Amino acid sequence: MFSHTDIWNALDRLAGALSTSPSGLARRAGLDPTTFNKSKRCSPSGKNRWPSTESLSKVLGTVEMTFEDFARFADQSHARGPSVPLIGHAQAGDSGFFDDSGFPIGGGWEDVRIPGVKDPGTYCLQIAGDSMAPVMRAGDRVVVSPNEPVRRGDRVVVKTIEGEVMAKELFRMSETQIELVSVNPEYDDRVLPRRQVAWIARIVWIGT
Repeated sequence: MFSHTDIWNALDRLAGALSTSPSGLARRAGLDPTTFNKSKRCSPSGKNRWPSTESLSKVLGTVEMTFEDFARFADQSHARGPSVPLIGHAQAGDSGFFDDSGFPIGGGWEDVRIPGVKDPGTYCLQIAGDSMAPVMRAGDRVVVSPNEPVRRGDRVVVKTIEGEVMAKELFRMSETQIELVSVNPEYDDRVLPRRQVAWIARIVWIGT
């Protein structure tokens, strides 16, 4: 059972993990910027006010975190999440950083802690370029899970046989080709023959 303080503290920590403020977190979820202000957490009479289910749902949908993950995040003992390797985008394109299934191998990279991550096979990849802006921008960190099944509409990381690594949105995947969408209209979509794709992995969390 979580207290009023636990829930609000968890929202504050989540904002901090995303390098933003509670107001920035609300704005990012399409809410009024004052939704999570400290002045909104108690009534003038001193009665506790809780964040609405709708506002919490919008935030979690925006950062791709489940209610179950948020509950873990609200628990002080698990607030920071597990440690996962952070791989720079330039490194990701080099040979020797991933196995044939898209899992990182080797070492020498920085570890970071990410909220809501349970799969031990996940890793953090730093985005380069703006083909997915405004959803993902250069410098943003995304958590990639090779164990997660990918479906149409998922944001994914793809590595080609030639070593190119890209973050896109999956439009369609058939036995012969993979169709990828760039959110930013200034960048072309991509259609890759399956034989040219080394692996594709789902993005399960996006941070800044």
